[in-house]
Amino acid sequence: MFKGILIEKDESGYRASVKALDEAQLPEGNVTVRVSHSTLNYKDGLAITGKAPVVRKFPMVPGIDLVGVVETSSHPDYQAGDAVVLNGWGVGEGHWGGLAQKARLNGDWLVPLPAAFTPQQAMAIGTAGYTAMLCVLALERHGVRPEDGEILVTGAAGGVGSVAVAILAKLGYTVVAATGRPQDADYLKALGAAEIVERAQFSSPGKPLGRERWAGAVDVVGSHVLTNVCATMKYRGVVTACGLAAGMDFPATVAPFILRGVTLAGIDSVMCPRADRLVAWQRLARDLDVARLGTISQEVGLADAIPLAERLLKGEVRGRVVVDVNR
Repeated sequence: MFKGILIEKDESGYRASVKALDEAQLPEGNVTVRVSHSTLNYKDGLAITGKAPVVRKFPMVPGIDLVGVVETSSHPDYQAGDAVVLNGWGVGEGHWGGLAQKARLNGDWLVPLPAAFTPQQAMAIGTAGYTAMLCVLALERHGVRPEDGEILVTGAAGGVGSVAVAILAKLGYTVVAATGRPQDADYLKALGAAEIVERAQFSSPGKPLGRERWAGAVDVVGSHVLTNVCATMKYRGVVTACGLAAGMDFPATVAPFILRGVTLAGIDSVMCPRADRLVAWQRLARDLDVARLGTISQEVGLADAIPLAERLLKGEVRGRVVVDVNR
């Protein structure tokens, strides 16, 4: 038996609770992992609270991230004792996820735990940090250099935003952090932000084009925020879009794209090919200051993740939440 958060939906309603689970209940897979840590992401908050139809089958163990040690494996790349990380692949949505002490998975979804990180540090990064790195890689791939100008990071005090600010600042970019929580200004400056701006200035309907300012951007918010970011990009600026905290809508015009040559680069971390994941984790090991992870993250126990999910969706949680599944 092992402990895990189980989401159930039946005639009694939708609920999430910590339960004792039997290994026989685990889904099919060719690698069984003894999990040490998971995380609480925005998608996990939606799954635990039921605020959006994230979970596709019931019962479900949430948790889109996990790190642990292989117990048994019939996959050629892994054997008992290997330390592994998982991010995405629909885990925690359609396949039991990381918010439990054990997981059975498809070995193709796993990557080796980089030697640069402890298990706790790997989850302080988690899907949010790995997504932030994918955004940085996309900016580089499209030719955005530190000397080109300011980089805007929206939702900067959240998980993706915090890691993006830290990485970009270490790489020499001038980072401007947009946040709806002005009380987090000192936190963001400690991560390397050169300037803090209020998210409110991007949140209302704006003009098709505004004053050119940003050479690049990392947006986790969507909706009017993404629209206004695109409208204020410099000529041939690049926006990486990876989130929808304010909504899935994109009430924009084509003006930034056809008059300023702006590029909107979509970032998907869930089904991202393994080769790109390995590059992202290699770059995280090189370009993220491990000392920052203590500032970015907090650690909680398994049961604490359930009430914290509601606060996360309300924007009341700063940075990353690491879940020690054995607490």
